[in-house]
Amino acid sequence: IQPGFGLLFDIDGVLVRGKTPIPAAKKAFQKLVDSRGQFLVPVVFVTNAGNCLRQKKADQLSQILGVPISQDQVMLSHSPLRMFTKYHEKCVLVSGQGPVLDIANNLGFRNVVSIDMLREYFPLLDMVDHNRRPKLPSSPIVNLPIVQAVILFGEPIRWETNLQLIIDVLLTNGSLGNAHEMRHSAHLPLLACNMDLMWMAEAQSPRFGHGMFLVCLENIYRKITGQELKYEALMGKPSELTYHFAEYLIREQAAERGWRTPIRTLYAIGDNLMTDIYGANLYNRYLEERVRTRQTAAQVVQATVEGTGGGGSPKALLQDQDIETALESELASPSATSCKSLLVCTGVYNPHSEVPADASHSITETVFHGHRDFRFDPALMEPGHIVQDVHNAVELICQQENFVSTRQ
Repeated sequence: IQPGFGLLFDIDGVLVRGKTPIPAAKKAFQKLVDSRGQFLVPVVFVTNAGNCLRQKKADQLSQILGVPISQDQVMLSHSPLRMFTKYHEKCVLVSGQGPVLDIANNLGFRNVVSIDMLREYFPLLDMVDHNRRPKLPSSPIVNLPIVQAVILFGEPIRWETNLQLIIDVLLTNGSLGNAHEMRHSAHLPLLACNMDLMWMAEAQSPRFGHGMFLVCLENIYRKITGQELKYEALMGKPSELTYHFAEYLIREQAAERGWRTPIRTLYAIGDNLMTDIYGANLYNRYLEERVRTRQTAAQVVQATVEGTGGGGSPKALLQDQDIETALESELASPSATSCKSLLVCTGVYNPHSEVPADASHSITETVFHGHRDFRFDPALMEPGHIVQDVHNAVELICQQENFVSTRQ
């Protein structure tokens, strides 16, 4: 039987907590593979982590879940950067931790500078830690390429160093040898991956994520310049861009397996209302709107052909319909028509603390932990289902899809 649905799994808080596997995860995945360990449905792991290469994450998952996972099933927060080809030849500054230069090269960037390289080139810029200040005056290295864009992969190790040097790059338009220029009408392109304010590790309460670093950067920039920091792109959950790319990976996987049935339904399983649920519901809204727009356009064209007028210009409607943006032309149109969200209780979401005691209060009273550029919309934070853990989530999906594992 060919599947008509695909699964998008978050990792932290769903499959693991820190380095500790969540017991239900292994059990869940036994249902999804056959006796040879081959997946019976297309599966993509969509994580906002981004401090490693996809292969490393795939190897970790294979060990945790006891089933072979390929790097093509792993989507990190920065994976959509492959599509931003206009920056691949430009000199980009990257911030984050782990093998940031390798990650950038792997994504297609050819001319990359790290924060550590900038510190080396301009030793007088990083002054917060007295012990790291240069002992002797030094002259900056000449002939450094001018930074043309800034890419934020994830939370760095030394926030004060990264904040200082990123602000320096933005306020000198990439020429760090110059003084700050406050009157720029626009700053260099800034692309950020992973907006998670917090994430769940082994500690009792959530830990700071890259979203917290972005809050610091946005507020420092506004305080110094009086202007808002602007992003060329935000990726990682809950951005639509991330789900477009995940849906494309699901389609690719199905095609590779020779499954011809179109994948119409995606199920997104996560532990965070602000990222996993908001993102899945936002993408679902986009898919539903896309279906509606196409139906309306088809009706208008039909009405025009039949001479009944139809009450609208087909040309105008077909232009509206071009939410087939550059992104869709790059990835081809989605086959999915819906994306359903499932919330598990093994991570950030705590069923005991998030439900207000007073029933007259609703989720609208929740403090919004989403990114500044995503508006608070209570409807987007309502999960399709709340289940105890990932095994319960998989069981529920199999039930809804009348899907029976063929595993002996």
